[in-house]
Amino acid sequence: MTKLRMNRAVVAALILLLIQTSVVPWLIPTAWGGRLLLHLPFIMTIFVALLGGRHRAFSFGLGFGLLEDLLFYGHMIGAYAFGMALLGYLIGLAFERRLNTLAYVLLLTGIGSGLLDMLAYFVYKLFSLTHLGAAFVFYWQVLPTLLLHMLVALALYLPARRFLVKHIASAAEEAEGA
Repeated sequence: MTKLRMNRAVVAALILLLIQTSVVPWLIPTAWGGRLLLHLPFIMTIFVALLGGRHRAFSFGLGFGLLEDLLFYGHMIGAYAFGMALLGYLIGLAFERRLNTLAYVLLLTGIGSGLLDMLAYFVYKLFSLTHLGAAFVFYWQVLPTLLLHMLVALALYLPARRFLVKHIASAAEEAEGA
């Protein structure tokens, strides 16, 4: 039996947020700076949904989405909080229904990343904060970000499982070991 270490997930997401704000801008070329909207805490929200369930992923996504809204998108607070919380819940619900393979994690990471950015775009479009077309935004920002999120999720999958999961011995395992 396994249990998610939520305090470690929060610390890991804060470290990823720090990397997102301090290291990643140096790694991304300036021509691609406006195209890649990297959300590393969202990837951790997906791992929380996988390992901890949909309710924890909802609150985790809500908290870190609000933090991202306050840090980066001050003109519209709540779009990423709503999106990360909703998608954390839905991805957690999807993980309860199927086997949790690496391919399934990457598929849901890609779908979730695309939906998060498109949801934020439609909220901004609703309040007339952007005048770009949906097709342009999808091909210019969402698709490259989606691919980068899948690559980062692939790189972080095994370290996150080892760092976040605590193995709890069941009664049968304890009796067998004694």
